Amino acid sequence: MDQKMKEIVAHFCIRGNVTDIKPLGNGLINTTYQVLTEGDTPDYVLQNVNVAIFPDMDLLMNNIVEVTTHIRKKLEAAGTDDIDRKVLTFVQANDGKYYHFDGEKYWRMMVLIPDTISKTGVSLESAYVVGETFAQFQAMLADIPAQLGETIKDFHNIEWRLQQLADAVRDNKAGRVNDPIVQEILGEVNRRAEEYSKSERLYREGKLPKRICHCDTKVDNILFDKNDNVLCVIDLDTVMPSFVFSDFGDFLRSAANTTREDDPVTDNVGFNFDVFKAFTKGYLKGARCFLTPVEIENLPYATALFPYMQTVRFFADYLNGDTYFKVQYPEHNLDRTKNQLRLLQCVEAAFPKMEAFIKEQLA
Repeated sequence: MDQKMKEIVAHFCIRGNVTDIKPLGNGLINTTYQVLTEGDTPDYVLQNVNVAIFPDMDLLMNNIVEVTTHIRKKLEAAGTDDIDRKVLTFVQANDGKYYHFDGEKYWRMMVLIPDTISKTGVSLESAYVVGETFAQFQAMLADIPAQLGETIKDFHNIEWRLQQLADAVRDNKAGRVNDPIVQEILGEVNRRAEEYSKSERLYREGKLPKRICHCDTKVDNILFDKNDNVLCVIDLDTVMPSFVFSDFGDFLRSAANTTREDDPVTDNVGFNFDVFKAFTKGYLKGARCFLTPVEIENLPYATALFPYMQTVRFFADYLNGDTYFKVQYPEHNLDRTKNQLRLLQCVEAAFPKMEAFIKEQLA
């Protein structure tokens, strides 16, 4: 057992004697370890938090602790069984904070929930479960009294993303702006800019609320027990104020695309309406109790907003010389851009069907 890792664990108020510390999972952002203890005391999860992505550790952990505390109170009030398996429990450091800084890295700990299953991929069954689970997550947090902050500022702010694109066009760092294909895509993006900035306008007008959302809706971020029952939502770093569109639209952007997001053959791109129906049915089951008419009316808009936003992000990065998203070849971000633009067009064509299905579910 690595002595340095053992010293890091010693800064947290855990129970039991540590017997081993070993890598856990293959997360792309944070580095995670399992901390084993002897006897009947709990095991733990130790994480090195990537502050390049989440620069404000105090804000990050305040959000997470407020959210998990509020959910725990809701579960207690409902008389829920096995609460410790249905909400994450974070461990305080010896100085009372929920993280430890070792002079170089930031660390946090939570209690490991044993005997759980994680899933990946998309099926109609998992789409329904994701919709219902994240809607229930939003519902439990709809009345949270704390003011939470943005862990990633302007993460889903389409006006800010469009400004990034405008800056990329102006600066033309990679000399790509005058390409006829680039100009054609730019025209497609610009003529939709006003329509897809609607969410920010509605918010400024006081017609669209911000709620506490997860902002990374996928089946990977749900823990199940061995009988396939949902236990809890995990990976709470992106939990922050946002429009419900974030949890609704971003899932469908990836899950309902009939191919991968960087497939260069745009004829392979389509909008899987069966995935939309399964997810939306689950989501409305859990969320109709708190959604406003404006939020419900704009769920089809949300489904299109995220392919549009991802088109803008890939496109801006291509024009900037591929500085953000990793690329395997020079046109990679351009292919991603074309892919997401085609998905957007497919979603737009499905607007009448989406509206009819949502109306049917609420009847």
